[in-house]
Amino acid sequence: MKITILDDYFDTVRTLDCFAKLDGHDVTVWNDHLQDVDGLAERLQETEILVLIRERTHIRTPLLNKLPNLKMISQRSVYPHIDVDGCTANGILLCSGQHPDSPSHATAELTWGLMLSAMRQIPQQMASLKAGNWQLGVGHSVIGKTLGIYGYGRIGKAVIEYAKVFGMNILVWAREESRERARADGLETAESKEAFFEQCDIISLHMRLNDATRHIVSAADLARMKPSALLVNTSRAPLIKEGALVDALKAGRPGMAAVDVYESEPAKDHPLFALDNVICTPHIGYVTKDEYEIQFTDIFDQIIAYADENPTAMINPEVLEA
Repeated sequence: MKITILDDYFDTVRTLDCFAKLDGHDVTVWNDHLQDVDGLAERLQETEILVLIRERTHIRTPLLNKLPNLKMISQRSVYPHIDVDGCTANGILLCSGQHPDSPSHATAELTWGLMLSAMRQIPQQMASLKAGNWQLGVGHSVIGKTLGIYGYGRIGKAVIEYAKVFGMNILVWAREESRERARADGLETAESKEAFFEQCDIISLHMRLNDATRHIVSAADLARMKPSALLVNTSRAPLIKEGALVDALKAGRPGMAAVDVYESEPAKDHPLFALDNVICTPHIGYVTKDEYEIQFTDIFDQIIAYADENPTAMINPEVLEA
């Protein structure tokens, strides 16, 4: 079958052991990013199976309507970037394994790395040293500090385990059902959202983006944070009202941020990049070769199952009933 893989920036997928699962298929890999509908339609005109790397490219109905040969989209995890109704209307099966028992350890690791880097000013200290200077200011330890986890899901739980080893206090805020699970797991939950933002020394966001969570962090929430506090976002940029974090950092509450996600990606320019009290990384939370091996094994297994007429992880199985 004709398979196309989009947005493989560093041509990594071909180097994975699991790539051998596609032997015998006609595979095209694109290493650049393109969002233009007509440009994508031209690229994908002969494609029968489309492989997506997370949410890098939005697949909406205007594009789907221009892809007469597309039969299946295979990816992993959530799919807010895909118009499922548009897929169904065009007879395109979407398969996307949700891996309920396996968090993205790579994202949890990066979250922890960003926390330590921001608290100890590691990038700034490196820049000072390379510029011919010595120490630049004094950072902060994390032991004894209060880490706030906003959203009690798989990645948040993994970050909590790291924090315990480092002697941190944990405070959780989430929807009521999730707070109940946290309390059942022996964790402390905040009395209110307001108290959560006021009490924490570090807050890390760990929520899926949907209508209920979009802009769930407001300017008023950020203004409640301590001048010494750190806000970490390795989840989704629109969880925070656009522009609110930049304004809050300029106002001094919170005092620092570490960010891996942006409203529009790839981000060539962003107001956060100009701030000295922010560490920015280019959405690399899940981007490790180890994590890719796990993700693409699932993605390619979905393709094999489809080719064997026994599809798995179907999001719109009604396509097969038409």
